[in-house]
Amino acid sequence: MCRSVDVRTAVLAKNDGLAAELRADLARRRVTAVNLLSSPGSGKTALLELALRRARERGVTVAALTADLATENDARRLARSGAPVKQVLTGGLCHLEAAQVRGLIDGWLPPATRLLFVENVGNLVCPASYDLGETLRVTLMSVTEGEDKPLKYPTAFGAAQLVVLTKTDLAEPVGFDDAAFRAAVERVNPGVEILPTSARTGQGVDILLDRILVVADGGAPHAPLLAADHLRRHAHDHGPEDSDGHHHGPDDSDGHHHDHARAHAHAYDDGHGHDHGHDHGAGRDHGHGHASRATPA
Repeated sequence: MCRSVDVRTAVLAKNDGLAAELRADLARRRVTAVNLLSSPGSGKTALLELALRRARERGVTVAALTADLATENDARRLARSGAPVKQVLTGGLCHLEAAQVRGLIDGWLPPATRLLFVENVGNLVCPASYDLGETLRVTLMSVTEGEDKPLKYPTAFGAAQLVVLTKTDLAEPVGFDDAAFRAAVERVNPGVEILPTSARTGQGVDILLDRILVVADGGAPHAPLLAADHLRRHAHDHGPEDSDGHHHGPDDSDGHHHDHARAHAHAYDDGHGHDHGHDHGAGRDHGHGHASRATPA
């Protein structure tokens, strides 16, 4: 058990170092990166599509990186906003890491980008422990998931600098207890803002963009209860458990599961037509340049 803990400590420490370098580089480029965490089915893709569309309407240059285990459905949906989008297929890896994000945005992210949204793999366990070099971490939850979700996933909600409640148009039909939810969030992350939203009605989307742009303009984001070292300790204490039932797969020689050899990325940019290309570079992962262009809104 000690060796397993030591290996995870080393892996997370290496990731933290790469994340710090990426964060500094993005800051120099004046890019605000937003890491979106949620469980599957929370509605974050629908909300992100609307947020990208609204940002473009405001004249804000945005891009999105979206991760999924096996499909490109999310990228196709996000591309309808007209923003540049890249889909990474993780091939089974249950989270993104800083090194992957660095490799994915290098040579792809438009130079004038102000906001970069990173839609993490749908999972509230693994992604919570990995710093991606983001400027702002946002954890989302839908009203259909149950008010006690923050207590069941204290790391994901405790590390959030903003908590977004989605699908609020369904709150009454599902009997959502807003007071109980807010009490649960306050217990794991005192003082964090909770923002109610609905992709169907548009509620809260402009406010979400306002909050992000304040941070982009130099405003200080909420300081979460769980600092990076606390995240590592939490991950070590609980090991590779994933209460969502996600399979972590075999470990590599470092004792940490990687499947980069199967991971690949597709780029979906705004515009018209299709431009398909393949660029297989050296290393363990490869990129497919599929530019599937959607008509701007």
